[in-house]
Amino acid sequence: MSKRIYRSRDRKIGGVCGGIAAYFNVDPTIVRLIWAILAFAYGTGVFAYILAWIIIPDESSI
Repeated sequence: MSKRIYRSRDRKIGGVCGGIAAYFNVDPTIVRLIWAILAFAYGTGVFAYILAWIIIPDESSI
């Protein structure tokens, strides 16, 4: 059975970090912290988050 990534229902903004955390079996806070570092340090985190929000399907759509 293949593993798929979905936006999580446990969401703060769009559920992207929660979905990525569920996919990799890590705490969502760690993924959110990494995203925040990328957003403030390099500026690419915001663009990547919005792109992932558009591309990754919602968990309730399954």
